Formats: sequence, structure tokens, C-alpha cells
Amino acid sequence: MTLPTGGDDIKKCSGCGIQLQSAAQDKPGYLPEKAWDRDPVICQRCFRIKNYNEASSVAVDQDEFLRLLGQIGGKNALVIHIVDLFDFEGSLISGLQRFVGNNPVILAVNKTDLLPKVTNWNKVLNWVQKQCKEHGLRTEDIVLCSAKKNQGFERLLETVAHYRGDRDVYVVGATNVGKSSLINRLIRDYSDLDQELTVSRYPGTTLDMVNIPLDDGRYIIDTPGIVYPWRYSELVSREDLGTVMPENPLKPMVYQLNEGQTLFFGGFGRFDFLQGEHQSFTCFISGRLGIHRTKLERADSLFAEHAGELLSPPTKERLEELPEWTRHEIRIPKGARQDVFISGLGWIKINGEQGALVAVHVPKGIKVLSRPSLI
Repeated sequence: MTLPTGGDDIKKCSGCGIQLQSAAQDKPGYLPEKAWDRDPVICQRCFRIKNYNEASSVAVDQDEFLRLLGQIGGKNALVIHIVDLFDFEGSLISGLQRFVGNNPVILAVNKTDLLPKVTNWNKVLNWVQKQCKEHGLRTEDIVLCSAKKNQGFERLLETVAHYRGDRDVYVVGATNVGKSSLINRLIRDYSDLDQELTVSRYPGTTLDMVNIPLDDGRYIIDTPGIVYPWRYSELVSREDLGTVMPENPLKPMVYQLNEGQTLFFGGFGRFDFLQGEHQSFTCFISGRLGIHRTKLERADSLFAEHAGELLSPPTKERLEELPEWTRHEIRIPKGARQDVFISGLGWIKINGEQGALVAVHVPKGIKVLSRPSLI
């Protein structure tokens, strides 16, 4: 079935008002072709909320997302901003403050289960607070949590109850940060949804948002996930996504390097130790992604000859679908405790305090930066 393209034939979801389409399941307004002739007709996301008390994730691009965010400043709202601790700088919504106005923001830092069990969580919380200040984000509270392990959610729900008052709750976040898991928990704890719910019970707001009724007459507003193109999770194929995004706690890999040595992270990235005294570097990346050490002088030829084979994933075919690599040179000052962060791939902690000059090679567009060490 082809989609209506204009005029009176355009169909909109009776639940949220979005124009319906059957081409992309992960985009707003998706409706399977077999359900096209139902009456009333609702998109898959609204269908899942109505029948299963469960939200599913959809995504929009940056411009569309910013247009949606622009509405929140004029509302009486509590904003829950969900970020991925593994990809903190990559999933943080920069400039959120200017969109939400004076509305309170709770930062839910998800995927804490990925950090080693010996992690000092007070230090992590302090680190997050400093990063928020650095990015100009004011928060009423910060909650560390794990949707996968159901950890920290009671604390998050208590925080929401404390700040909500008579406000609607807007949930915002990038794709793949666990937004749906949080919304589903909010539905279970705050909403009076049941199997008898009719579509008219949750009026749509159009513009790709879904209003989910709460038991006090207010709403949870489920916003689409924002697609940030600088994250590996948006760049790699579906086949490689499970390799790049860790599912189990990270096992830090420590490498003692002399200057002039290189680490390859499968065929997805490369870390060069260009200059500095012998020192150790700790890699925090998915355990499914192999690390290969070589000499810097051999790195270019090794990649040219073995990318997609010895240096994999991705395969040669999928490697050709990625942008060409670009080089990022970073100088770590003496005495600094720094990470070299690669959005969606992980980070490399520089353990020595004598300083270093390093370079990172990744596909063009991937965010690379240095930051104070998380751990």
C-alpha cells in the first residue's frame, strides 16, 4: 500500500493526531498496512498504550524535535530528561534550558548497570552535576537509574511525585536511552489506564506527541526520541548495533602503551598514542568489540589490508556504508585526569598524570572530546 500524499485522503491517528504512514516502523505515525482500514484508526504507538499500557519508541530529526521542545516553555510542566550514562555527552540535549524556560527539570541518568560494580556512585553523581553545570543545564534533581535492572526507579518516582504538583510530565530524550522503559513505568504507577480505555480518553496534541492520562487529570506527554547523528548508535547497521552498544557491565581493559602505539576497536575506531611517557590507558567499550594493538607506523596499512576481517566488525560491506574516517588530535595536560570520549563507542581513560598527545580516528561526524574522568 502506498501512503496518501495530500488532500482529503490523508489519514491521521485518532489518538495523537499524527499523519499515518506504513513505511517506517520507528518513525511517528506508523501503522501496519493490515490495520489501515480500521475505524477508528490509531498509530502503533497509541495502540500499544491503549491495549497494553505500554509506550514504544519513535524518533524524529533534530529540527523537528527542537520544534516540539519549543512548546514546553509555555506550559506548566515537569520535564524528565533521560540521558545514557554510557553516552552521556552524546545523549544530553544541549540547550534544553532555553526551551523549557522556568519549568523544573529532573535528569534521569539511565544505564548505570553498565558501570563496574565497584563504582563509587557518589563520585559519579558529583561528576554528572559538574557536567550539567558545564553544559548550562539546571536540574531540580539528578537520579541515577537502570531501566534494565529496575534500579533507582522508586527514587525517580518519589522525585517526580515531589516536584509534579499539578503539572503535566514531559519526558524527553535521545533515541536508545531507555525512554520507553521509563514511560511504561510511569504509566503503571500513575495512570488509570486499563483494557477498557477508549481512544478518546487520551486526546492527541498532534505534532507527534502522545498525551497519556494520569489519575489526577494531568498527563504524561511522551515526546519522540531525538536522533543525534554524532552517535555511533545512529550510524551503524542494525546488525552491528548490539556489538557497539554494551548490554552487560563494562569490563575495563587496561593497556600499557609507549608513544607510537595504536589501538583499534574492531573496525569502528582507532586510538593513537602520539607523544608522551610510557603510561596506561583504560578502555571502556563493549565487551563484544575486540581491541587490536599495533605500532602507529603500521596502523594505516593494517587498516587498509584487514578492515572488515581481522579488524571487525563491521564487515567490509558494512564498512563501505560508513563515512570516511576523520582524525581528532587531543592534548591531555599534565596533572589532568581525563577521558577521551567517543559518542556511542565508549571512552579511554588516561591514567597517567604526565600528559599525553593522542589522536582518535572515527567516521566523519562522530562526536569526540576530552572530559574529566567519569571513573
